[in-house]
Amino acid sequence: MQKNITVQNENHLPQHFALIGAAGYIAPRHIKAISDTGNNLMVAYDKFDSVGRLDSSFPDCSFFTEHEQFDRFCSKQMRTNNPLSWVSICTPNYTHDAFIRYGLRLGCNVICEKPLVLNPYNIDNLVELEQETGCSAYTILQLRLHDRIAALKKKIEEGPKDKIYDVDLTYITSRGKWYYSSWKGDVHKAGGIATNIGVHFYDMLQWIFGPIEQNIVHVMSFDRVAGFLQLKRARVRYFLSINAACLPENAVQGEKKTYRTLAIDGEEFEFSQGFTELHTESYRQILAGNGFRISEARPSIEIVSTIRTSQPIGLVGDYHPLAKLPLAEHPFGWDEKR
Repeated sequence: MQKNITVQNENHLPQHFALIGAAGYIAPRHIKAISDTGNNLMVAYDKFDSVGRLDSSFPDCSFFTEHEQFDRFCSKQMRTNNPLSWVSICTPNYTHDAFIRYGLRLGCNVICEKPLVLNPYNIDNLVELEQETGCSAYTILQLRLHDRIAALKKKIEEGPKDKIYDVDLTYITSRGKWYYSSWKGDVHKAGGIATNIGVHFYDMLQWIFGPIEQNIVHVMSFDRVAGFLQLKRARVRYFLSINAACLPENAVQGEKKTYRTLAIDGEEFEFSQGFTELHTESYRQILAGNGFRISEARPSIEIVSTIRTSQPIGLVGDYHPLAKLPLAEHPFGWDEKR
């Protein structure tokens, strides 16, 4: 059962949001989405107070750095004639499960940034809580809303039904030493490279080419992961890294810090543009009752969970060419393999 989504939209009344994680990197996209869809950010919470970004869209938004005060405000608001309808979550990965639970128990529908959770069993428990509370949780799977990716999915669906495609995914997004001092560099909090920077790509690939049949990890360290996925209609070699030393020469010469390519049967598929408004479009779809429910995140969460707990087999079999790059030493000397 969904709670108070379409009724308010039909009456064109703004819905009231609470935002958890207002100071984080991804929060501005959620703030913009709330504003662009004509809704109201009533209250925000973050233990850090660098939230001047609220002024541009919601200067009257209440803000708290203590969860107890935030909870008191939200609980009191829920007993008024002007209750909160939504809780948006933009916090570190390992906190998503707990904050989704908080939002559902508060009596709100929830929108959570990627990755929804770190483990598949978390999804099972959240589905049960949805049933108990009558509220719904949604996740952001914005690549499914990208025009070119949706067109690719349609092309594959309309193509030969027995064709198996050869796919190479390469994603290198450079990060400095700060990364390893933050929660992002802790595999227990971020989930590792595959989870933190790859979960959207794995969701995209299984959405287009079908469910996973085999998941092999060739190389995995603190700054990269390379492996092979056998999907129903594709053989996928992937390489993901946050180390600038892994950037190809053409990217270095162009002074690029991020390199993203997807090659299908040797032909490069370009989708580097068109990301600006995808969070807003995600919110529009969710508010219209067409968003991605938490169960739809399960395939990608299962993929990254399997990768995280796998033992790399080394350079054996069909591996991505960049998997041969020499491994780097951890900048702090830690023996961190994920």
